[in-house]
Amino acid sequence: MIVVRPISAFEDNYIWLIHNGKQAIVVDPGDAVPVLDMLIELDLTLKHILITHHHADHIGGVDVLLASFPKALVYAPSNPKYNFKHQVVCENTHLELCDLSFQVINVAGHTQDHIAYYSAPYLFCGDTLFSAGCGRLFEGTALQMMNSLDKLACLPPATQVFCAHEYTLKNIDFALTVDGGNQDLIAYKKSVQTLRKLNQPSLPSSIKTELAINPFLRCSHHDIQRAVSVHDDDALATFSALRTLRNNY
Repeated sequence: MIVVRPISAFEDNYIWLIHNGKQAIVVDPGDAVPVLDMLIELDLTLKHILITHHHADHIGGVDVLLASFPKALVYAPSNPKYNFKHQVVCENTHLELCDLSFQVINVAGHTQDHIAYYSAPYLFCGDTLFSAGCGRLFEGTALQMMNSLDKLACLPPATQVFCAHEYTLKNIDFALTVDGGNQDLIAYKKSVQTLRKLNQPSLPSSIKTELAINPFLRCSHHDIQRAVSVHDDDALATFSALRTLRNNY
């Protein structure tokens, strides 16, 4: 049986631990200490490390983890900034890891090298798709990010979305400023508030949920276009306006 567990790191990061009771995969280990603690607690052997992009809060713990588990294999997108040994993966690479079959999806936007890992029903998407939001455009363009989100939106509705940060409530509050009549979004806020009051993660979300509540996946909806003053049914202009507003929210 496959289990996916969040490991909290820094202020609001999630490192995702995937295991079958004996062997483990970790996704974006920015900090090694909580990962090692969890591996010891669950008596797991780290076999694989999946990297979505090169930011320090996603790769900072790799070297320490490899020192403790030197046989672990690292998979990462092509980028000269990685100074650890790794296997380069890209769009449509298939990986067979710990009883799971992963497909790699290129999702440039937040960074140019950003990738996601999909093994139905699990999607590990780093800082590309957040619940009720999406990543900032540090390196890519609005068009790249919108195209990347469109790829993820085409995955099966039951796909579970494991992103890398607990940004959900703030994303919801922003979403309500441009989609305040969305009853699914209003109900979602209540359910997320309940989880957070119990100190539980808001994640995973699902593609079905995100299609209903995430304004960055709803750029063709006229109510959102009117809210950001786009009047010519231009989804890209709507996306760009949303991203600018969210940057300053």
